Parts: sequence; C-alpha cells; structure tokens
Amino acid sequence: MRSIILGIFAAFFFAFTFILNRMMDLAGGSWIWSASLRYFFMMPFLLIIVMGRRNLKPLLSEMKKQPVAWFLWSSIGFGLFYAPLCFSAAYAPGWLIAATWQTTIISGSLLAPFFYESFQTKRGPIQVKRKIPFKGLAMSLIILLGIILMQLEQANHLSILKLFLGVIPVVVASFAYPLGNRKMMEVCGGRLDVFQRVLGMTLASLPFWIVLAIYGLISVGPPSSEQSIQSGLVAISSGVIATILFFQATDLVRGNMQKLAAVEATQSMEVLFALIGELTLLNSPIPSALSWSGMVLVMGGMILHSYVSNKKDLPYRQNASA
Repeated sequence: MRSIILGIFAAFFFAFTFILNRMMDLAGGSWIWSASLRYFFMMPFLLIIVMGRRNLKPLLSEMKKQPVAWFLWSSIGFGLFYAPLCFSAAYAPGWLIAATWQTTIISGSLLAPFFYESFQTKRGPIQVKRKIPFKGLAMSLIILLGIILMQLEQANHLSILKLFLGVIPVVVASFAYPLGNRKMMEVCGGRLDVFQRVLGMTLASLPFWIVLAIYGLISVGPPSSEQSIQSGLVAISSGVIATILFFQATDLVRGNMQKLAAVEATQSMEVLFALIGELTLLNSPIPSALSWSGMVLVMGGMILHSYVSNKKDLPYRQNASA
C-alpha cells in the first residue's frame, strides 16, 4: 500500500510536466529547451541531496564499474523518455498527452520477458524469465479504453498529422521510461538508494542533453528567461520530487513484476491532475461527457489493476521453489 501511495503522489508532481510544457509551447518556447533544461537544473539539486547524505563517493564508484551500461540505460530511461514528451507538447494539449502517456502501464507489462527473476531452490538459485502479468494487463485494457474515449473528442479538433505527432512520441517514451528504470535497477542491484540512482542517471545522461542543447542553440537560439524559470519548476516538481517518489515506490517492490506493474498503474492519476491544472492555469475548455467517462474508466482500471496485481500467484511461486 505504501508503494501505491508514493506512486499517486509522484503522479501529482509528474502532472506539472504536462501542464508547464504546454504553457512553454503556447508561449513560443522550443521543446528542445523544455527537455534539456530540466535535467541541467535537476543536477545541482540532486548533488546537494546526495552530498548532504555523504553518498556521492559510493555512487561514482558504482558508475565507474559499468560506465557503458549507465550511459545506455540512463539515456534511454531519461533521454528517450523526456525528449519525446516535450516534442509532443507542440502538437497536443497537455492532458491529452498525459492520457496517452498511460500506455506506459501496458508497455511496462509487455517488457516483462526481457527480465529475469531469481528463485532459491533445493539445487540452488535459479533464474526464471519473467512472464507478462496477464491478469494485471487485462485490467490495463480498461485504462486503455478510457484513454481512447478521451482521445476521440480531441481527434475531432486535431489534424491527423498533429494527432500522429502528439501520440507516437509519447508511445515511444512509454516504453523507454520503464525499460531504462528497470535496467538501471538491475545494474545497481540494490547497492544505491533512490537519490543516488536518480543523480547517477542524470549524470550519465548528460551527454545526451548536451548534444540536444547544442542543436537547440544552432537551430532555435538560446531559451528565454521565462522558459528557463518554468523549466526550473519542472525540474524541481517532476525531475526531483516526482522522480524520487516514483523510484522509491518501484524500489519497494523491486523484483515483483506484478506489484511493479501496479505502481506504474498509479501514474494514470496524472490525467486527472493534468486536466485540473490546465482548467485552472490555462483556462482550457471543460471536457465533454465522453472525456469524463474515459477518465472514470482510467481511474477504475487503475484501482482494479492494483487489486489484481497485488494478489500472489502462489502456484507459480511454489513450482519455482520446488
């Protein structure tokens, strides 16, 4: 239950990403700076936290052991996650992007066969390829139905090209984030705390953001002061607070794919939080009854997903431990 609560709080702070990114785009800011500035601003905050806890040296030591793995999975988990999200903000409302982002619930479940779970048997420890949690995935389809209903209304107001550019990058991000996060948990092996892992992934992904920033300087010029301030707010709310809360939640259930999928399902709350934020800050039009129905399905699907995913699959565990 604690991991679920942390996941919901993370969703609240993550919602600021969609709201502020949309605000920056409407004000003429480039998605390139919305993406890269967040991680540049995150780094000093995380450095202060980790150094204050006297955990910087162990982190650097771990990163030196597997620098390629840190760079690869951090660039995927942070770079290929956040850059596409910012890009899509130029083509679709923030709450629609937040709704589409909930495909990460299904994406995370579909990634299960790429990971292994360890079990202790009479003959010693064995590694078993993880299976797709079909029970939780069935509940995820309810969430997906809700997302589709919410998108149907917006599809009438957006061109096919804008709908495509607002949706496909988010789907890419929905696979990149859980993949990078889970792979880094395997690399760390429980030796680092949440603060160290987030800082490590931020440092390891810096080459990605530096290259993107150089491209931004050449193509669109430097960011405005207003965009810099808003990017700083995103860095604190989503980059530091939300990321740490979410990683803490996933760490609590590390190694249990069903519970991990349940934590990832809590991110569906971002849709509601993002909608409330846009109605309040951007004076967005109130959604139709169809969209509200979709939100009810998303919320209900999240609750059912969490319930089903937390039920233990006893026969499987007994056979694995025989």
